[in-house]
Amino acid sequence: MGYRVAVVGATGNVGREMLNILAERQFPVDEIVALASRRSLGSEISFGDKTLKSKDLDTFDFTGWDIALFAVGSEATKKYAAAAAKAGCVVIDNSSLYRYDQDVPLIVPEVNPEAVHGYSKKNIIANPNCSTAQMVVALKPLHDRAGIKRVVVSTYQSVSGAGKEGIDELWDQTKSIYNPTDDKPATKFTKQIAFNVIPHIDVFLEDGSTKEEWKMVAETKKIIDSKIKVTATCVRVPVFVGHAEAINIEFEDHLDEAEARDILREAPGIMVIDKREDGGYVTPVECVGDFATFISRIRQDSTIDNGLNLWCVSDNLRKGAALNAVQIAELLGREVLKKG
Repeated sequence: MGYRVAVVGATGNVGREMLNILAERQFPVDEIVALASRRSLGSEISFGDKTLKSKDLDTFDFTGWDIALFAVGSEATKKYAAAAAKAGCVVIDNSSLYRYDQDVPLIVPEVNPEAVHGYSKKNIIANPNCSTAQMVVALKPLHDRAGIKRVVVSTYQSVSGAGKEGIDELWDQTKSIYNPTDDKPATKFTKQIAFNVIPHIDVFLEDGSTKEEWKMVAETKKIIDSKIKVTATCVRVPVFVGHAEAINIEFEDHLDEAEARDILREAPGIMVIDKREDGGYVTPVECVGDFATFISRIRQDSTIDNGLNLWCVSDNLRKGAALNAVQIAELLGREVLKKG
């Protein structure tokens, strides 16, 4: 016996990836429906060896459905998620709408699986920001061992984090560089993204940080420990898929790099590739399509007491979005719903 699952936003990048991952991981599905806006009505989407035709989200009745994976923006989520939850369907939401609601658990299954039981307050579970998800997978086992005081992170985030428009803009601008008569000015991003990096993701806040940077701070505190201090600089880079992060960590207690390497090797969801030689590390292009969060360049930071540096890479459409949502559904099935 399995679940009746709805994928909301099934025609988008993350929605399609959710369907791929549900099939790859053989999630126990009795019935599945692909939902999208009316303009995408009838679009065909793959689910394993099947082809689904999208149905109209606006008229869909969630009554009798077990789980809804939402991969639409906050505005659409605000309109439809509460209705789905009220109908008895557990919503796993990929937008930022519910992440900071104290009555909605924010979950990365490798990090805080026990939080899943808090879903019942609103029948909603939130998926974290893509850059946060991979970072907390790396931080949690180290925090359990030595206690993290402070994190300084610089991100190198791919354009797919900005959706299909971000991918299209990088592609079009890259081609236009070699064809000067075909100028492609920035529309999705604030400056040219091709052959460039942009230290600006989401809107600016009063203190000079961006909302993307604030998300990493707030979400890390909610998921792991409110006492951890976090400061972030989030940068968009001309990479199609895969986010990378340079993370500097200050611990309460001393943690040797060799022990840290061993801890991370044993931690769930992590693959350590850390050879001190040319190519002995993982880059974004190599992590695409993989489930793991890859850790490389593990080394002591001699400028502070109890400091460590590492490099963290993951497929942002997978662990940063679709995979984490499916893992939450799996956790929900094991711990709460217990059907299949």
